[in-house]
Amino acid sequence: MSFSAFKLMHWATAVENCASGYITHSFSDFAASVPAIQNDDPDSEWDQPPVKARIGPIPNLVISAANVLEVYVIRVQEEDSKASRHSGASSGSKGGGVVAGVSGAWLELVCHYRLHGNVETMAILSAGSDDGRRKRDSIILTFKEAKISVLEYDDSLHGLRTSSMHCFEGPEWQYLKRGRENFARGPLVYVDPQGRCGGVLICDSQMLILKASKAGYGFVGDDDANGPTGTVSIRIESSYVISLRELDMKHVKDFVFVHGYIEPVMVILHEKELTWAGRLSWKHHTCMISAFSISTTLKQHPLIWSASNLPHDAYKLLSVPSPIGGVLVICANSIHYHSQSMSCALALNDFAVAGENSQEMPRSNVNVELDAAHATWLSNDVALFSIKTGELLLLTLVYDGRTVQRLELSKSRASVLTSGITTISNHFFFLGSRLGDSLLVQFNSGASQSILTSRQGKDEGVEIEGDAPAAKRLRRASSDVSQDVNEELSLYVSAPNNLDPAQKSFSFAVRDSLLNVGPLKDFSYGLRINADPNASGVAKQSNYELVSCSGHGKNGALCLLQQSIRPELVTEVELTGVKGIWTVYHKNPRSHSTDSSKVAAEGDEFHAYLIISLESRTMVLETADLLGEVTESVDYYVQGSTIVAGNLFGRRRVVQIYVRGARILDGAYMTQDLPFGHSSTDSTSNSEASTVSSASIADPYVLLRMVDGSIQLLTGDPATCTITSSLPAVFENLSDPITACTFYHDKGPEPWLRKASPDAWLSSGVAEALDGSDGSQHDQGDIYCLVCYESGRLEIFDVPSFKCLFSVDRFLTVRTHLFDAHHQESFKDLHKAKSSYSEDSDQLEKEAVKNMKVVELCMHRWSGQYGRPFLFAGLADGSTLCYHAYLYEGQDNMTKLDDSNSAENVVEASNTSTSRLRNLRFIRVSLQSLTREESPGVVSYRKIITFMNIGGHQGAFIAGSRPAWLIVCRERLRIHHQLCDGPIVAFTVLHNVNCNYGCIYVTSQGFLKICRLPSWLNYDNYWPVQKIPLRGTPHQVTYIAEKNLYALILSIPVAKPSSQVLTSLVDHEVSHQSEHDNLNPEDLNRSYFIDEFEVRILEPAKAGGPWETKATIPMQSSEHAITIRLVSLSNTLTKETDTLLAVGTAYVQGEDVAARGRIILYSVGQNADNPQNWVTEVHSKELKGAISALAPLQGHLLIASGPKIVLHKWNGTELTAVAFFDAPLYVVSLNIVKNFILMGDIHKSIYFLSWKEQGAQLSLLAKDFGSLNCYTTEFLIDGSTLSLVVSDDQKNIQIFYYAPKLMESWKGQKLLPKAEFHVGSHVTRLMRLQMLPTSDRTSASSGTDKTNRFALLFGTLDGSIGCIAPLEELTFRRLQMLQRKLVDRVPHACGLNPRAFRQFRSNGKAHKPGPDNMVDCELLCHYEMLPLEEQLDIAHQIGTTRAQIVTNLSDLTLGTSFL
Repeated sequence: MSFSAFKLMHWATAVENCASGYITHSFSDFAASVPAIQNDDPDSEWDQPPVKARIGPIPNLVISAANVLEVYVIRVQEEDSKASRHSGASSGSKGGGVVAGVSGAWLELVCHYRLHGNVETMAILSAGSDDGRRKRDSIILTFKEAKISVLEYDDSLHGLRTSSMHCFEGPEWQYLKRGRENFARGPLVYVDPQGRCGGVLICDSQMLILKASKAGYGFVGDDDANGPTGTVSIRIESSYVISLRELDMKHVKDFVFVHGYIEPVMVILHEKELTWAGRLSWKHHTCMISAFSISTTLKQHPLIWSASNLPHDAYKLLSVPSPIGGVLVICANSIHYHSQSMSCALALNDFAVAGENSQEMPRSNVNVELDAAHATWLSNDVALFSIKTGELLLLTLVYDGRTVQRLELSKSRASVLTSGITTISNHFFFLGSRLGDSLLVQFNSGASQSILTSRQGKDEGVEIEGDAPAAKRLRRASSDVSQDVNEELSLYVSAPNNLDPAQKSFSFAVRDSLLNVGPLKDFSYGLRINADPNASGVAKQSNYELVSCSGHGKNGALCLLQQSIRPELVTEVELTGVKGIWTVYHKNPRSHSTDSSKVAAEGDEFHAYLIISLESRTMVLETADLLGEVTESVDYYVQGSTIVAGNLFGRRRVVQIYVRGARILDGAYMTQDLPFGHSSTDSTSNSEASTVSSASIADPYVLLRMVDGSIQLLTGDPATCTITSSLPAVFENLSDPITACTFYHDKGPEPWLRKASPDAWLSSGVAEALDGSDGSQHDQGDIYCLVCYESGRLEIFDVPSFKCLFSVDRFLTVRTHLFDAHHQESFKDLHKAKSSYSEDSDQLEKEAVKNMKVVELCMHRWSGQYGRPFLFAGLADGSTLCYHAYLYEGQDNMTKLDDSNSAENVVEASNTSTSRLRNLRFIRVSLQSLTREESPGVVSYRKIITFMNIGGHQGAFIAGSRPAWLIVCRERLRIHHQLCDGPIVAFTVLHNVNCNYGCIYVTSQGFLKICRLPSWLNYDNYWPVQKIPLRGTPHQVTYIAEKNLYALILSIPVAKPSSQVLTSLVDHEVSHQSEHDNLNPEDLNRSYFIDEFEVRILEPAKAGGPWETKATIPMQSSEHAITIRLVSLSNTLTKETDTLLAVGTAYVQGEDVAARGRIILYSVGQNADNPQNWVTEVHSKELKGAISALAPLQGHLLIASGPKIVLHKWNGTELTAVAFFDAPLYVVSLNIVKNFILMGDIHKSIYFLSWKEQGAQLSLLAKDFGSLNCYTTEFLIDGSTLSLVVSDDQKNIQIFYYAPKLMESWKGQKLLPKAEFHVGSHVTRLMRLQMLPTSDRTSASSGTDKTNRFALLFGTLDGSIGCIAPLEELTFRRLQMLQRKLVDRVPHACGLNPRAFRQFRSNGKAHKPGPDNMVDCELLCHYEMLPLEEQLDIAHQIGTTRAQIVTNLSDLTLGTSFL
């Protein structure tokens, strides 16, 4: 019996819910919300008073995709503000011209969480802006059955914390279900606009009222937990249940809270009695709305008004903002406005019928259907609707100050198909989408002048888009796929209606977009364009990519997903023994003084020299047009290896540090040589102290760490361009050796760390005054020195004074948050942590820390006005820690110093602490997908190299045995591995004539490669992705390996007159009398959208261009292509094997016509007679029933047609049936291994069959007797064990096995369950891939690396990708025990229970729980994020070691690092 692990590798991207609110700042925190004011010009506030009024405070955006929750802040770039120069376009400010004084805006991530449960609905509990206190909003999330979590933002943690949890499940709440087990939808939450309460509809008929607390109410002593500033998030005080059935409401469709009442008023839309399609002519106005006044203190809810006689297809309520008030009822064919005193309606199409005894509805001049629409308010009288075709509509309420006279609907332009829409302040709205990329759009009303200019600007933008350089195009953080959508949207200006002055006009500009690769309907595994035919082992995985069918309708696209990056090779040379490489600039002083404009274009300057350090010598190359070696003709130190090289004095000089000295060079000429340690008489004792181990450069300083753990500082004098060596007094007599040190250069006009000191306003003001006099010093910023000692202490010093500004005592205990050790809180926390662990765990920790030490430090802040520094630490065991800095003004800044200081210490302490970085904190960032180094002993070349611009991206590169790119997008690290070249020993950036913004790296095999990052990929995603828009819905894709082509089923909606549609629904074999004679001519000519199917043969383009369509095979009228597969059939006459493309189709002609289908075989390849013709039809055969699945079986073709599967043999011209098996209902998938067949039925679970050649028979071996709605099936192979995997409509995965000898299998008739697991997303495709060999150590230790071991890669409708991988029993037992511990030890976001989430969901059907033989890597990945003492404690409790657990987890990652 085999065991397995569930592992997600790409998380959900399909946005289901979106909302906006003041989460991280309050409405009154103006500075936080108006980025424009934070520019570097002290006078800007006085120069541009309108800026403030123009934008105002901007709330946060909160989105959820399946179980992923993300909070964003919106950054705005003002037109002409100095900020635009510094923040750089790389921040993702999209095109769209200047609208309302804004030239760009983008989303920046604040925090994100992967929850143990899918978010059903979301609402923001608003604090209201009229209150004087600086209150913030809270997020209410609901989860399946009836769980509600309320989250608030905590500044001290820089993240969300749960303020209350409400659960209405379990035996004591069973009565709420009223005997029902399954419900059509999960909980639905809405909140009162003034934040007084919230309502949650559960079990279709129970209303939970969540009462919000009064101002300032909170947990004891927690009132101003967010510091002295007095910001408090709104909280829920209590909750109670109202049974709607007792109020005579049976079928509740929607509810909402309305504006403008003293008490909260809830309006509920419900249906008095149900109707159905066959009864509509008699019973069609069955809905009504009822308004209740909710008194949360008395728990009473009197009915205050109601309105009946609403259409049966009403499905949504929209609360109208003040001052109008009231509610809009959205129906499929009409819109109704109701308030306590009046009502009006608008018919949208011919199907809208007025209710009995009510006057005729006015018709809209726009003919639309409004089912499945989403809406939000752009202003208090204009609503924006996004409908199912992707069009945007504007609804205006014509209001005369007393009543709403009428409703007016006007068409806007097209955008994505949305799943949610929310307005963000008065300037932006966000379109969340499950089917395409989500868009952030800026809108502006009125003023035709600005509209015209923005239009022209955008038109120009469209024209020049093609010629923009790659780097510029890429800087836009959004995918280029949504571009055509963007053009549609941003070119649009809703034309003001000349007849009616009441109608407003709006202009739109798309500012940013979030990439979505879902829904993944199918994918195929094919070769990349730049594949390397000679690759072997793990590097071979970089040859492949996943080509997936994503999106729907006009958002349909092919997504090319790659888990690892393969850079574009420019050139390579063989070069062995390389230790390090550096590129340096050289500024000619003469040109520098004459042309000051070059200072601005620093990023565009070409590199001058490439320095390559070998084992015993150094090479120098010129990086002009060609890389020419100039080692002999330059004064560089070339007799030995180089430690580091870089620029000093504003790029006017190069500094080269070698083992025993330093040189300063002006171009090729040496101006100074500074040897180390020669003054000492006793050379032997001092040799270690004068040998450089590592060095860090920050103009004009160089920091050297010597072999013995001491430090030297080289200080440069910009006037003479010389350096002098000194030893900072702090480091003179060190008892604790230094293991790693580095400089952090806080560049930019506003150095970030200055804000971390409590007297920040003072220091920054002085600095500005000093810098202002001399322009050259303006952008220098501050320099800090980070030092890590062997004891695990980390300190940050100011340079050049070397005052300690920040220290962390036990850095190696890898806590989730770091703060200055001088904090009172940290003393308490440390004390608590110490006391809660026993002595033996303390001993364990000492042992572990002894083996861990920091061997490399790096701290960097990437450009952008809002960037915060990242801190990286490379440890000796091969792992990398990453922290992200943030600011927090704690309460203790106001309180006295710690009592432990005695009286005489207080004075000194208070002096030193004034300038300490007391507000600086660090939060741990998970680098879970980053695999650790293979050979921790040999970390000599583990390096973290930061880069500012490689192909328009910024981030860091981690060299070593498992190299990876960390690309910074939206203040978030995106980790992308690079497998194609094996270990990389050295890396540096290169920018010259032939390689713009590229890089150079040296592989351990001894090749120096000059490369560029592929420009066609979007790196702001879990995996790099390229989207190829199709403007239709892709259904299935298959890869034709021999020809390197892809065959794709595509459907495109085409408008057809109804006469044509009706004729296609007639069965031509039976002479039906046409039924549409009685229809009037107008109805016959009305057009309907019908999906037309075709098969496209596509060839991948070179270097990211559009893919070329080689052939298109249209299907017949009303024929749907359902399945496409490449099959190998053995010709019974010639005994040869023919590889053909098989397409299975179905005629969809309604329920009156018997189902038929066709099987069509094509040969693919260029025709000798006609080179244009790539596809030739070989055979076509019509069968009864739809052809839903195909599979080749030992040279025969297995076809599922209707409720049976038939095996056909091929004789070169036609297919002949040889065997059949009757399936229960409808076959959705077929899988073959040898002569075994796995068949999935749409309702009746799976069947396991075998094919016997002798008697030519298909025989049933076993089946699952349960009823299961299958989505897809596949075989899982682990050595000699064969398991059967199936996914279902309840988002579960089950694994079965065939064991005829076991008694419970009913003599082999029944398949036995091996494991069951709730994925949380619909799995639509499973693909079997051979697992990769893991590191050398496992195979050497026990020989357990089975060669015949396969994992299943799966794709889901939420856009997530993961795998199910088989495990050894010993590993499984260890990880399962760990998983059980982690359920209790990890603080889970929203208080959700991972065990409950992963339990099989049967939706109320009887289900016997199966064995628990699958571990959840989503929970296991939290292990490495725990503090070290907890990691050791848990490992100790389950009887293993931390190293063993970490090895098992990283082996699993390596074994599944496909693509």
